[in-house]
Amino acid sequence: MPSMQNILQMDSKRMIHCDVSDIWHVLGRTWSLVILRNLSTNDTIRFNELKRLVSGISSTVLSDRLSELERNGLVTKKIYEEVPVRVEYSLTRQARELEDILLDLGRWADRWKPRQKKD
Repeated sequence: MPSMQNILQMDSKRMIHCDVSDIWHVLGRTWSLVILRNLSTNDTIRFNELKRLVSGISSTVLSDRLSELERNGLVTKKIYEEVPVRVEYSLTRQARELEDILLDLGRWADRWKPRQKKD
């Protein structure tokens, strides 16, 4: 029979795994990190401007990812009641805390990406 300490450690590991897998599920989705990186270079950004910055993404996928990031507390969406309607996106304070991690991840990827062969 496991001791109480082992049970707490197992529960702690399970909780950590759930927390990590939850955030990885959001950040690991295609385009999520690219969207966050582009949002981090601007205080606010409009949808079409973001779409131009993220080359190759469809409007539907961009909209879906932004909605998912908003639901998870990483992006805020501000709608201006104008004609035409203006919508701006920005990172939340929580997502701003990820900026250093994303920069480190980018540096790591640059350091370890395969070097192109010279002809």
